[in-house]
Amino acid sequence: MSMPFYVSPEQLMKDRADFARKGIARGRSVAVLQYADGIVFVSENPSQALHKVSEIYDRIAFAAVGRYNEFENLRIAGVRLADMRGYAYDRRDVTGRGLANAYAQTLGTIFSSGGEKPYEVEIFVAEVGDTVEDDQIYRLTYDGQVADEHGFAVMGGNTEAVTGHLRENYRPGSSLGEVLQLAVGALGQSDAGSRVIAAADLEVAVLDRTRSQQRKFKRLSAEHLASLLGERVGEEAGRHAAGDSTNPSNTDQSRNRDQEQPPVAPPVAPPVSPQPQQPPQPSDPVTPPEHPDVYPPVDPGDPLR
Repeated sequence: MSMPFYVSPEQLMKDRADFARKGIARGRSVAVLQYADGIVFVSENPSQALHKVSEIYDRIAFAAVGRYNEFENLRIAGVRLADMRGYAYDRRDVTGRGLANAYAQTLGTIFSSGGEKPYEVEIFVAEVGDTVEDDQIYRLTYDGQVADEHGFAVMGGNTEAVTGHLRENYRPGSSLGEVLQLAVGALGQSDAGSRVIAAADLEVAVLDRTRSQQRKFKRLSAEHLASLLGERVGEEAGRHAAGDSTNPSNTDQSRNRDQEQPPVAPPVAPPVSPQPQQPPQPSDPVTPPEHPDVYPPVDPGDPLR
């Protein structure tokens, strides 16, 4: 009887952790920042159908990076848990801390189980409070660890470069436009250099404490996002759409060109003299046709018939 292959528990956990980290690093980064009126989620996501940021409950939002099918299962489970707890008890009993603990237990159980691979995901669970001090941001890793974040946090992609840029430039109490521009600039940082991310490739949502509705979650539209990032984006889009027709130099040149060149009359065709009509020639009744249609009668006594 052969002995089974032995792997130490430390090596097994290390291999599973390396596997999960490599999968998460292949995704694009997600940044969460606090601003004066709430919490903003910024992610580079060109897709219009698959969202990285979603609503969980009235004051709670969810953001994730990694495999879409895996963190979508976690999002659906969180929504069901929040709805059941709010229906059975009270809406105030649904908290970000309770959801973070439930997610931590699920991720920890999956990571330590040897029967299935670990989840290649990292998630944020954020809850907006009545004041900035009451805001809560929890970061959960693939192995079920929970970290309480303050100010800002980043996960996925090139985390070190994005976090370093935010650490140098983030200021508490900033407005939504300021933290949004800072987050977009930070997401464009990498070891190879910086790049500019277009507004169409961004997914941005906020938990706004100033909303009168009970639900504080709101996605920012493309027009609102462009206005927050600067009017330059809207001006360039309008100029390209109009074909640079608003350029004053082009307008003056076209106006002078129209004034210098007089209108040209269309050419007139010369009159055509009518041709005299000739009367039709009558056919000659005497001349037989070359190929008559009537053949001569056949003699009935002809032996060749």
